[in-house]
Amino acid sequence: MTILDIPVKTLSGQESSLGAAAPGAALLVVNVASKCGLTPQYTALEKLHEQFAARGLSVVGFPCNQFGGQEPGTSDEIAGFCSATYGVTFPMFEKIEVNGPGRHEIYDTLTSAPDADGETGDIQWNFEKFLVRPDGTVAARFRPRTEPDSPEVLAAIEEILPD
Repeated sequence: MTILDIPVKTLSGQESSLGAAAPGAALLVVNVASKCGLTPQYTALEKLHEQFAARGLSVVGFPCNQFGGQEPGTSDEIAGFCSATYGVTFPMFEKIEVNGPGRHEIYDTLTSAPDADGETGDIQWNFEKFLVRPDGTVAARFRPRTEPDSPEVLAAIEEILPD
């Protein structure tokens, strides 16, 4: 079993998995929040999703309220905000915990991956990003302040996608 097979619910409450949400795709997995200073990253995330979808990349979002209570809404409120404010079309999953004893199993796997400095461990804040290959292995980890359309993220995406 890989990270792609771990059960998770969509934002609308349906049983799913990362593999079912984007079959055969590479993924950019992001813990998101609606009331964060980094929330405008949704714009670049949606642009990446649209730009690279035909080549096999899907952005996926996991709302999380563990950082400053910045994702307090219900699933319906989160979906409405993302759609109305940022035009989000990429798959969104249920609100989860990414750190601590209640950490979702997907984030058990993701947090064991190192960032560019070789650091593993807990998520630092909202909008930490993980690039996952189609086989379910983590290709790269980017900390929250790294913009989704930064040169290092774009280079990592290009490296794992087919031409």
